[in-house]
Amino acid sequence: MEYNTTRSSLILPEYGRNVQNMIAHAMEIADRNERNRAAQAIIEVMGQLNPHLRDVDDYRHKLWTHLFVMSDFQLDVDSPYEIPKPDILNEKPQLMEYPKSRIRYGHYGQYTQKILAAAGEIQKPDEKDYLTKVMGNFMKTQFLSYNNDAVENNLIANQLKELSKGELNIDNPDDLISTNVVLKSLGRSSNQNHRTSRKSKSKKKKK
Repeated sequence: MEYNTTRSSLILPEYGRNVQNMIAHAMEIADRNERNRAAQAIIEVMGQLNPHLRDVDDYRHKLWTHLFVMSDFQLDVDSPYEIPKPDILNEKPQLMEYPKSRIRYGHYGQYTQKILAAAGEIQKPDEKDYLTKVMGNFMKTQFLSYNNDAVENNLIANQLKELSKGELNIDNPDDLISTNVVLKSLGRSSNQNHRTSRKSKSKKKKK
C-alpha cells in the first residue's frame, strides 16, 4: 500500500494526483507530436476538473500556465501561449503604498477635510456662505451617522471653523438642520426624545 507520506508533494493540489501523474508521464514521452497531443488532453482534463476557471478571463491561458508550473517548467511542448518563466511567477509583488495623510476627524472623511481646507480659495461672500451652510449640515449628518443620537450644534460649528482654518463661520449654530430631521432620514429616532417621552408618560401616571 502506498501512503501519501511517501508520495511526492502536489504542486497544485486542486488538480489532484492523477493530473500530476499524467503530466509526469507526458514528460517521459520521447516523440514531440505525441507529447503535444498528451499536453492538449491534459489541458482538457484540467478544464473539466476546474470549471470555475471558465469565469476567469483567458482561462485557457491560465490552464497552460498551471500545466507548466506542475511540470516544474520541464515539460517541453508547443504552447499556444508564451511559456512563463519561473523567476517571473515567483517574483514578489511590490509593496502597496498607503495614504499618509492624516484625518483630524474620521467620521467626516478625508474629502470633507480637503474641501474645508480649500475654503480659503473662495472669494465671493455668497459662495462662502453657501458652502458654510451646506458643509455644516453635511458634517452634522456625518457625525450623527457614526456617533451618538445627539450632538451640540456649537460642536459642529467649532469643528467646521477648525477644519476650514477659520474661513467658514456659522454665526448662529441653531440654524443647522434639526437633529430629529437628520435621524429620521437615517431611519433612527432620538434617544433624547424617547427619554423625554417616557418621563412625560411617567408624570401623567403619577397624577
